[in-house]
Amino acid sequence: MPLSAKFCRKQLELVQPLLNATSLEHVRRGQDKLGVLMAATKRKQVTVENVSAGGVPSAMITPKDETRRGVLLYLHGGGYCCGDLEYAAGVGAVLASECGIRTLAPAYRLAPEHPYPAAPDDALRAYRYLLAEGYTNSEIVLCGESAGGGLIFTLCRRLRMEGLPPPAGVIAISPWSDLTASGNSYRTNEKNDPSLTEQRLDRFADAYTTDRKNPEVSPLFSELRGTPRTLIFVGGDEIMLDDATQLHDALLRDGVRSELVVAPHMWHAYILYNLREREEDITRINAFLSEVLPRPHKLRWMRLDNAAKLYPAARNRNWSNVFRLSATMSEPVNCEILQSALDVTARRFPSMAVRLCTGAFWYYLEEVSAAPSVGMDYCYPLRRMGKRETRRCAVRVHVYGCRIAVEIFHSVTDGTGGLIFLKSLLAEYIEQRYGVNVPATQGVLDRRQPPREEELEDSFLKYSGDVSIRRDDTDAFAVTGKKEERGVTHVVCLRAQVSEVKALAKQYGVSVTVLCCAIMMQALMRVQEKQIEIIRRRKPVRVLVPVNLRNLFESHTLRNFALYAIPEVNPRMGEYTFEEICRAVTYHMGMELTAKRMAAHFTTNVNDEKHLIIKVMPLFIKNIVMKMVFNAVGERTSCLTMSNLGAVQLPEEMKAYVRRFDFILSAPSSRPYNCGIISYEDNLYINFIRNTREPVLEAAFHEVARELGLHLRAESNASALERAPRD
Repeated sequence: MPLSAKFCRKQLELVQPLLNATSLEHVRRGQDKLGVLMAATKRKQVTVENVSAGGVPSAMITPKDETRRGVLLYLHGGGYCCGDLEYAAGVGAVLASECGIRTLAPAYRLAPEHPYPAAPDDALRAYRYLLAEGYTNSEIVLCGESAGGGLIFTLCRRLRMEGLPPPAGVIAISPWSDLTASGNSYRTNEKNDPSLTEQRLDRFADAYTTDRKNPEVSPLFSELRGTPRTLIFVGGDEIMLDDATQLHDALLRDGVRSELVVAPHMWHAYILYNLREREEDITRINAFLSEVLPRPHKLRWMRLDNAAKLYPAARNRNWSNVFRLSATMSEPVNCEILQSALDVTARRFPSMAVRLCTGAFWYYLEEVSAAPSVGMDYCYPLRRMGKRETRRCAVRVHVYGCRIAVEIFHSVTDGTGGLIFLKSLLAEYIEQRYGVNVPATQGVLDRRQPPREEELEDSFLKYSGDVSIRRDDTDAFAVTGKKEERGVTHVVCLRAQVSEVKALAKQYGVSVTVLCCAIMMQALMRVQEKQIEIIRRRKPVRVLVPVNLRNLFESHTLRNFALYAIPEVNPRMGEYTFEEICRAVTYHMGMELTAKRMAAHFTTNVNDEKHLIIKVMPLFIKNIVMKMVFNAVGERTSCLTMSNLGAVQLPEEMKAYVRRFDFILSAPSSRPYNCGIISYEDNLYINFIRNTREPVLEAAFHEVARELGLHLRAESNASALERAPRD
C-alpha cells in the first residue's frame, strides 16, 4: 500500500540525527534492514535468484508479471559505503514488480574496505555478464539511485573507453554526481532534506576516494557525449538537487537527450518510498522503458479451428456458446492477487486470452494486449457473451467468495483446454498468495515458459484424412417448459460420491461416462412418457457426448479438438431396461470412439472448409448460410449435450488450497437443457443448466439414480435468483 509523504517525512526526521551520530556499521545495518523490508513487500510478485555476475554477488529478480523484453541493471545507493545484496535485491524487487522487467542487482564492493575503483570495476563486470547471457545492449537499461545514480554514468564512460556498446537508456534517481558538493542546494536545502546531510556525505566521500574531482568519481566533471537517453528524478527539497540539475544541463550541453523531473517538496531518493502523492513517477519510468526498449512481440492472430467456425455465426440475441469452469478455494479469494496471477497466466496462453475479430472471409482470434479484469460473479452463470464483449476478450474471470470461475467462448477452446488454463491460473494464484512452489505437472503449465507451437495448432486440419462420413440424423425428443426471460438460467448440481458411482458402473460393466449417459437417457424417456402419451408420436432419445480427441490422436493443442458420439434409444420400439440402455450406449461408443471413425467425421467438415466456393465466399454470406444450417439441424438431432471432463488431477502442492471443481455448459439455443460433469477427489458434480422454469429433467435423473442405489445431494442457484433483480 502506498505511503503518504507526510508520514515518511516525519519518520525520516526522527531517524536522521541517529544516522549522523552513529558508526558506519550501524548505518549499514539500518540500510540493509530497509532492503529486507522492501523485498518482503514484493515477495509474492517476484522470484529472486542469486547469481555471480562476472564474480560480483548479484540477484536476478524476475517479476511474476513480466511484461517487457530486456533487463534493468540496477546499481544501488549508499554513498559507496553501504548496501549489501539484500538491500540491492530489495530495491530491485520494487523496480522489477512495478515495471514488469527482469532486474539484475549486483552488490558491488564497498568502501572503505574497497575504495575507488572497485565500484565501477564491479559495475562493468555486471554489464559484461548481461551481454554474455545473451542480452543485447538495446535490451539493457541502467538504473541507479544516489551513489548508484552517479555510478551508472561512470559505467557509461567505462563502456565508451572499452569500446563496448552502450545501453538503451539510463534512469538516475537523485544521482550523486558531484562529490565536491559544489552545488548551492547543499546550503539552501540543508534544513529541508529529512533524509541526508552534507556531513554524512563527506564521511562517505572520504572513505571512497582521495580525488573527488576525478571524472570517474564525480561524473558531473566527465565528458558525457555518447551517453544514452537519460531520465533523471530529484526531490525539490534535497541537498543533491543541484547534482541532478547541473548533470541534466551538462548532458544537454554534450548533445545527450535528457529529461529532468523535479518533485516539489520531496527529499533524497523519494521514489523508493512508493509515495501515493508521486505515483506518476513510476508511470513515467514505465513510459520511458517502453520508449527505449524493443517493442514486445507482435500480438499473435490465429484462424479459427474447424470446430470453432460455427459458433460466431450461430449465436443470437439470447444465446452464445460459452462454457464455465470453476474452482472453490479453501478460503475467500484475494481479487488483487488473482488479477496479478491472471496477468501472468494470460501471457502463457496466447490462444486463450484472445478477442474475436471479423475478417473479410472468416472470423479470426487475436491475442489481447492485457489480461481481462477480474469481475464479480453473477447470481446465475454464463450470461450471454455478445459481439461487443468478444471483440474485447472472449474469456471472463469471475470471483464470488471462495470461488474462481472462468467462462470461455467456445470458439477459443474446448473443456480440456479450458481446464488446463484454469489449473495453471490456480497454480499461479497459489504461488503468489501462499508462496508455494507448484510444479508443472498434472496439466499445470509453467507460466514462465513461452507457449509451444503445438499448443496453438488446429489439430483438425492436421489429422483430417481422405475418407469422410456424414451424420444424417432425424429430430430427437425435446424437453418442453416455460422459458425464462432475459437469459436467466437455473443451475442444479447433483453431487455423488465417486467411489459409489464407480461401484455401480462396475456392477453394469460400463464406464462412469456410459453410466451417467444411460441414467440421462432413462430420465429423458420418462419425461417424454409424461409429455407425449401416444407412443407413435415419440421421438428418439439421443444424448450428444463430446469426445476428447487428444486421447485418440497425438495432439497437445489447447484449442478445440473434440468431436462427439450420439448414442440413441428409440422408445417406439418398446420399453428398455436399464441394462439394455447401458448396452446400447456401450456399443455405440465402442463403434464410434476409434481414430479412423472420428477422423472420417471431422474430415467431412474440413473438406467443406477447403472448398473453393466456400473459401472465396464473403463472411456475411457464410454467416447467413451457417446460421440457416444450424437453425435447421443444429441442436435438433439430440436432446441435450452431456459432457464429462473426468477426474481433475492436481499437483500435491495445490490440493490443500482447492476444495471443489465445477463444469457448466451454457443452456442451448433451441433446447432447454445441457449437462456438465466433473469429479474431484471423491466427489462427482453433475451440473444441469436450463433456461426453463420447471426442473423436470434433473428431477427425473435424480429419481432414476436413486432407484439404482445412488445417493445424490442437490444444490442450486435458486436462492440467489430469488434475491437478485432480473435485469
